[in-house]
Amino acid sequence: MSEPDHHAREARILDGFWKAVAEHGWRGATMARIAQAAHVTLAELRGHAACPEALLALSVKAVDRAVLAGTVPSEGESPRDRLFDLLMRRLDQLQPHRAGVIRFLKELPYDPPLAFWVGTLNDRAMAWMLEAAGLGSRGLIGQLRRRGLMGVWVYTLNAWAKDESPDMAATMAALDRALGRADQIARSFDPEARRKAAEAEAPASTGEETPPGEAQGAPS
Repeated sequence: MSEPDHHAREARILDGFWKAVAEHGWRGATMARIAQAAHVTLAELRGHAACPEALLALSVKAVDRAVLAGTVPSEGESPRDRLFDLLMRRLDQLQPHRAGVIRFLKELPYDPPLAFWVGTLNDRAMAWMLEAAGLGSRGLIGQLRRRGLMGVWVYTLNAWAKDESPDMAATMAALDRALGRADQIARSFDPEARRKAAEAEAPASTGEETPPGEAQGAPS
């Protein structure tokens, strides 16, 4: 099977996967039901994944791939702006599977082991988003960035699940707020950023002494 055919088959299987989750819930999305929703045989489904968990991981990977393929950094664009664009593109990829994703999110808190595993999937996904935004994702600083961006993603995902507007205006506003807050927190831990902020807020000095008679509040 050629690569385009492989990806087309994969997309159909993932569509069937999310349809099965939307209709039957996570626990009810058996491989037989997924194959039926995707209009493939069980043998064909087995060629792509061994279990629903593998299909979930495949879905996250497919979203990563689609977002990264369309990433074209613009000169002068800030990392925050790039992250905004990247995370909104992730949501665009989830939009066709909205019903299944929302049902999955509602059920996730009741399955702690699954929630923990999904967290590891999202941690890797956020690492890719940071790399695409021109920010490192490794080491202690990278780990903190991944955790911070994970919080932004979860907050935005919850806003998206409640947003019924066609233009996702409420979702974009939530993402902008979350990124702004994350940026403030990141700067508070960066000595260089604090120094620059203090210099920017300090009153400008001309280096000339003010004549005594012209001092503010001096009697004329």
